[in-house]
Amino acid sequence: MSAEPTLAEHAELSGPDAATLRQVMGHFCTGVAVITAHDGERPHGFTCQSVVSLSLEPPFVSFCPTKKSTSWPLLREARHLCINVLAHDQKAIASGFAVSGADKFDGVSWAPAANGAPAIDGTLARIDATVEVEHDAGDHTIVIARITDLTADVDREPLLFFKGGFGDFNAH
Repeated sequence: MSAEPTLAEHAELSGPDAATLRQVMGHFCTGVAVITAHDGERPHGFTCQSVVSLSLEPPFVSFCPTKKSTSWPLLREARHLCINVLAHDQKAIASGFAVSGADKFDGVSWAPAANGAPAIDGTLARIDATVEVEHDAGDHTIVIARITDLTADVDREPLLFFKGGFGDFNAH
């Protein structure tokens, strides 16, 4: 019987190339959120598919912005976030907030959440949170945020991301 590989031996193993990793992981269906903040002068936000409920006690949520994001540093500085879980009919919002440098809030109806971050109208759910800690993770950052308030519209259906595209439960 052979021994378990050591951490150093694991580090020497090569992984899949980025294209294969993206293609295979694309088979994991996720929800779609727009994470927003307000810096006191203007709103900021970006689309994110990596939102995860992390802990009930204390109430933590996690998400992973790319290190190339120009929006995340602005949200990080504001600290108070709103994670807007998008509904099935909000594909245009998801696409608009995924574009770098655009006026992402143009034509988007929103109001300040209790923490001041933009809460987008018509979403499936809203999670207000405050950034607690970040961890380096390759080409992304793992953000852990403390949930301060949340609500959901039980009558709405989710916007989903699957195989590189947006859809819903009824998509064919």
